[in-house]
Amino acid sequence: MSVVEELTEIVGKHNVITSKERSRPYREGYRSGKGDALAVVKPADLMELWHVLEVLHKNNIIILMQAANTGLTEGSIPASGYDRDIVVVNGMRIKGLQLINNNEQVLAFPGTTLHKLEETLDDVDREPHSVIGSSNIGATVVGGVNNNSGGALIQRGPAYTELALYAQIDENDELHLVNHLGIDLGDTPEEIITNLENRNFDINNVERDDNHVAHMRDYEARVRDVDVSEPTRYNANPKELYEVSGAAGKLATFAVRMDTYPKADASQVFYIGTNDPDVLEKMRRHIMTEFKHLPVSGEYMHREAYDLAKKYGKDSLVVIDTLGTDALPYLFNMRATAERILDHIPTFKPYFPDRMLQTMSHAIPNQLPKRMEQYRDRYQHYLQLKMEGDGIDEARAYLKEFFKTEEGDYFECTPHEAKVAATHRYVTASVAIRLEEVFQDDNLEILPIDVALPRNEFNWFEHLPKELEDKIQYKLYYGHFLDHVMHQDYVLKKGVDAHEVKEEMLKIFDERGAIYPAEHNVGHMYKAAPALVEHYHKNDPTNSFNPGIGKTSTLKYYGNY
Repeated sequence: MSVVEELTEIVGKHNVITSKERSRPYREGYRSGKGDALAVVKPADLMELWHVLEVLHKNNIIILMQAANTGLTEGSIPASGYDRDIVVVNGMRIKGLQLINNNEQVLAFPGTTLHKLEETLDDVDREPHSVIGSSNIGATVVGGVNNNSGGALIQRGPAYTELALYAQIDENDELHLVNHLGIDLGDTPEEIITNLENRNFDINNVERDDNHVAHMRDYEARVRDVDVSEPTRYNANPKELYEVSGAAGKLATFAVRMDTYPKADASQVFYIGTNDPDVLEKMRRHIMTEFKHLPVSGEYMHREAYDLAKKYGKDSLVVIDTLGTDALPYLFNMRATAERILDHIPTFKPYFPDRMLQTMSHAIPNQLPKRMEQYRDRYQHYLQLKMEGDGIDEARAYLKEFFKTEEGDYFECTPHEAKVAATHRYVTASVAIRLEEVFQDDNLEILPIDVALPRNEFNWFEHLPKELEDKIQYKLYYGHFLDHVMHQDYVLKKGVDAHEVKEEMLKIFDERGAIYPAEHNVGHMYKAAPALVEHYHKNDPTNSFNPGIGKTSTLKYYGNY
């Protein structure tokens, strides 16, 4: 039989996609990039996944493991230059989620989304390991671990575990299922998978091993140390690369074991405004070193990002505020389907649904609360400081004294203000894309960069040389301020070469001791650091999974026959 016929026998005809049109959502990146594939395969459970991998390995086919395809650096789509056929294995149908050890930990399968995990834990008064913006569009737990995704939570650090079940092809080109979950599930792949899926183990008495953790080690101590030159967190940190953690698809992850956390009884968001970025840095240093209770998060926005999100993210804000985040994955799929259909009709320009939404949004009244708008007129820099429990009174007392002498002010958000402020910050991430779509006739290019600044960097706010400023139409500065991980999206002027500007930008970051990308991983857009390359080679010595990631070789055995 052909490879496609063998795969069809395993997962069924409707779950093997060979049509270029139907496979497009799996071959194109969320923000950019596209490639070709022999097929897209969608197994329904872990056993089907194992048999799919057996077929692909037997036929010397490149395996591209894919989850929700929400990445921003093209790391979960096919590239070019392969010496073998490639098949995309999408795991989103494998939605298993098991709470273990009295809800203190979770076993997440390839299709377990962060959104579903948040919902499930909410029912038992627990919280997940991380909260990231893309959780609203279907990002998965496994995807987060594979990319050491950071998110907004100061106390917990990036998604990380040393407890996982995964498939690996070793240096002798043999396929194995490796059980490092810390749970005795049997010996053969079939036994392990059957016992895991059927919960044939004591789910509330799973042994813990202090030598193999399900969370980031010593993150609080690291984030509190603001006097060292190393950034707090970044994808290629050698301390955070362990088997599936940071694997970027170089292993086929079947399940990960993660810690969960108690939900706080109370929380409060303090909305802070100032015209002096040094004020925020003074505040950051005091909070991180002197507060007994670390904040939950500290999300930053600059005025220009605020204004652009107000205009080009209004429709998204209204949808989230009205329908909640539950509807977002469905709506994103509807939009993608509409775009694929309209692409075949010459009357419609690309991205018609988004351009229509933008036009309609002009009729929607301003959604931002009055106090936020007043701060927009008074200040250029905004920080949403979220505290919980006893940390609320600690922050309240500190801010009251701090702004007696420092430039700026703050107010305590109502629950509605806190929700809208957080959503407004979230939708900022899509503004640059919306601008590119709306002004497509101007051929505007966008340059998105996520960067981890040194912890001891006092002059954190960017000031570009005039020759660079003159090439930029808009700058969107926003990010996770307390751990100095910033998102900086540049919308370039018409005719400006994005590659040229990017090289100039990266030189400036290098001079500042910053590291990039900070949390979106290298994908096919950045060169992987030596530690990351070593991690890839160790996990995948034959280069059978996701070749070319981090601008590495696309050839079998990395061309070293």
